[in-house]
Amino acid sequence: MTPRMEDTPRIERLIAIAERLIAALENDIAALKAGKPLSLSVADPEFQRLTAVYGREAQGFDIRLAQSAGAELRARFLAITAKFREVLQLHGRMLTRVKNASEGMIQAIAREVERINAPTRTYGPQTGYVAKSSGAMVFNRVV
Repeated sequence: MTPRMEDTPRIERLIAIAERLIAALENDIAALKAGKPLSLSVADPEFQRLTAVYGREAQGFDIRLAQSAGAELRARFLAITAKFREVLQLHGRMLTRVKNASEGMIQAIAREVERINAPTRTYGPQTGYVAKSSGAMVFNRVV
């Protein structure tokens, strides 16, 4: 029989960090919906540090710890993990939308600038162009 593993403080720490990350991501989602991408907290050094800490904690986390935790703690852990995954997916979709929209605007502006700066093509002779006579026109006086 395997010994019972328990590490309640570690699970509590993961839950607390995930809750803080969820709050920051939800603020970012609200900012993106409001059209204010400059107020995103993703670039904030505190958010970066918190993300790194969560990554290290989650990487070294053994699933057996969650399985051996009490029912209430396990339920909280599973709920916060599911919510974190959901918020991360929504945040990723929002960032992709903003990225696609901004890239589309940049491409549209570049096409317009290219169209404006393109040389105009007229039907008249171009400068430095010497017209070549066509043999058919020279011999046909009707036209």
